[in-house]
Amino acid sequence: QVHLVESGGGVVQAGGSLRLSCSASGINFRIYPMNWYRQPPGKQRELVASITSGGSSNYPDSVKDRFTISRDNVRNRLFLQMNSLKPEDTAIYYCNVRHRGDGFWGRGTQVTVSG
Repeated sequence: QVHLVESGGGVVQAGGSLRLSCSASGINFRIYPMNWYRQPPGKQRELVASITSGGSSNYPDSVKDRFTISRDNVRNRLFLQMNSLKPEDTAIYYCNVRHRGDGFWGRGTQVTVSG
């Protein structure tokens, strides 16, 4: 059974930083591409970072050069380093993996950026 647990969210002032973590179990973590999504209040969920099994990453323009995704394949953990945070980064952040055709999500962690 795939299980994802996010942590590290909180309240931070604009310009600050946070580091999110996602602990994964139930999959052979090292072979799977992994993703971070976010859902701002009243908006749809959107992809903010993805990383391949080999460590290549992609970001939308809205977070490029501010967010960095990384992974620890020994400890089965996914990270998202978020710098220069803006109020529009306020959202619930979710860890995601596609396994056997199904998408799996954690419960999310709230990030609030005060302006």
